[in-house]
Amino acid sequence: MMHAYRSHTCAALTAADAGQTVRLSGWVHRRRDHGGVIFIDLRDHYGITQVLCDPDSPVFAQMEKLRAEFCIRIDGVVKARDAALVNPKLPTGEIEVYVRDLEVLGAVTGDLPLQVFGDQDYPEETRLKYRYLDLRREAMQANMVLRSDVVSSIRRRMWDLGFREYQTPIITASSPEGARDFLVPSRLHPGKFYALPQAPQQFKQLLMVSGFDRYFQIAPCFRDEDPRADRSPTDFYQLDMEMSFVEQEDVFGTVGPVLQGVFEEFGGDRRVDPAAQWPRISYAEAALKYGTDKPDLRNPIEMQVVSEHFAGSGFAIFAKILEQDGTQIRAIPAPTGGSRKFCDRMNAWAQGQGLPGMGYIFWRDAEDGSLEAAGPLAKNIGPERTEAIRAQLGLKAGDAAFFLAGKPSEFEAIAGRARTAIGEELGLIDQTRFAFAWIVDFPMYEKDETTGKIDFSHNPFSMPQGGLDALSGDPLGVLGYQYDLACNGYEVISGAIRNHKPEIMFKAFELAGYGADEVRKRFGGMVNAFQFGAPPHGGCAAGIDRLVMILAGTSNIREVILFPMNQRAEDLMMNAPSDPTSDQLMELGLRVIPRD
Repeated sequence: MMHAYRSHTCAALTAADAGQTVRLSGWVHRRRDHGGVIFIDLRDHYGITQVLCDPDSPVFAQMEKLRAEFCIRIDGVVKARDAALVNPKLPTGEIEVYVRDLEVLGAVTGDLPLQVFGDQDYPEETRLKYRYLDLRREAMQANMVLRSDVVSSIRRRMWDLGFREYQTPIITASSPEGARDFLVPSRLHPGKFYALPQAPQQFKQLLMVSGFDRYFQIAPCFRDEDPRADRSPTDFYQLDMEMSFVEQEDVFGTVGPVLQGVFEEFGGDRRVDPAAQWPRISYAEAALKYGTDKPDLRNPIEMQVVSEHFAGSGFAIFAKILEQDGTQIRAIPAPTGGSRKFCDRMNAWAQGQGLPGMGYIFWRDAEDGSLEAAGPLAKNIGPERTEAIRAQLGLKAGDAAFFLAGKPSEFEAIAGRARTAIGEELGLIDQTRFAFAWIVDFPMYEKDETTGKIDFSHNPFSMPQGGLDALSGDPLGVLGYQYDLACNGYEVISGAIRNHKPEIMFKAFELAGYGADEVRKRFGGMVNAFQFGAPPHGGCAAGIDRLVMILAGTSNIREVILFPMNQRAEDLMMNAPSDPTSDQLMELGLRVIPRD
């Protein structure tokens, strides 16, 4: 007896099945009427089979009424196509199915807001509102299958390394971990709130105190953040892991090969260097050379400080800037960018970023065969200084350099964007590889330039390099055992060796303005646990969504999340966030006060 809906999937039939009576179910992907013969590409999750119906079929009249995205079941006879009609692009391209019976399982009752067939672009708002249709599209199906396969691969690799997966709570206490919490009101304790975890940070450390040596979890995390193309504004998933009795290199040596294997498995033809060869770059060096702590090392451009060549020079703007404390001039080399047209284009780009422009020099062959420097800066500082700059940067005829001046904290970010834009414009970025780098030696603290307040710059539970002694001097000089892993310009891992000693923890939080009583109130569970023989431990977390985004070759993280929020943190499909009912508010003892 045949199954109620299908004997085969729409990717399963081959020429060997010719003559069989089969049953298929799926969606009408495309319908074509050729001289009285109706052809339908029938699609399911697995693939497409061409089915057809001529006027002799008992269901011809039904077939004429079908439209795109009708969900149907057909019975029919498999026939081999003539050699000239074989479609080599389809796994089922050697056959077609002559329909003899048809049942509409789900009709389309209105106009489709977007077409599944084809590769048309639609506004993202439309795609998110009708996500269930968007997800039927081939590229989206492939992205979500990739995501599932990546998670499966990660799990297998972690188990093979002796890690076990444990689940941590979703409802917990608020914790300062770098973003705003989502608060959850308590019905049983009116006026008090739980929080959704920004990450399982405290719980995974408590697992180490509890004696579980190697933990991992594909963990949901919740942060009330401003959205970006590479970040979800509400929730995301991460490979969360923690290990006891380890140092920084032990973490690198464990998680690095896991990611190397995943990227080799799913990265196609793109090259991945062995994890043992991934460079270690200090935060300070990354900021200097790349203008970011997540550098894209496929781009060969490295920035350099060239202040000495402008000090006391004829270019008064830069010379005066250098008279101020804490300022410098930084050069961005542009190999092959040595034309006025390109330099003017990049200058216009800088103006679009809110700068007055970028100074530049480019070098060319002069008529007498010598090397000639050109551009406004070259005329102002003279040939001796321009030659010294060229020699320092290792440039030649046909190359250029751009310059930014001021306090590094004020221009580094835009310098990093300029480096990326120049590399992209000149085609310097190697698209054939994944370039990983560990960024290490992060500052423990940062200073708010407006308020002067000292606060944590990274994970507050990290061990300072030098332990308690390091916390007796200038907080801004303290480095932490904190690290990120960058890949192709994205942060894919963040982690640290943890602070497991109460006296160091109290002092570290004291420098950030948290008194001992507040630390006990906020982190009482962890503080208490550390008094009962806490082991040295460390770990990290890798963003699942971002890893899949990179592997899928997209720069929009919403392309690899099944049901994402839009840029305003709204779920257009489910209409969230929504207004609570009066009964709900009353039950929770809450009242909504409109903002002014």
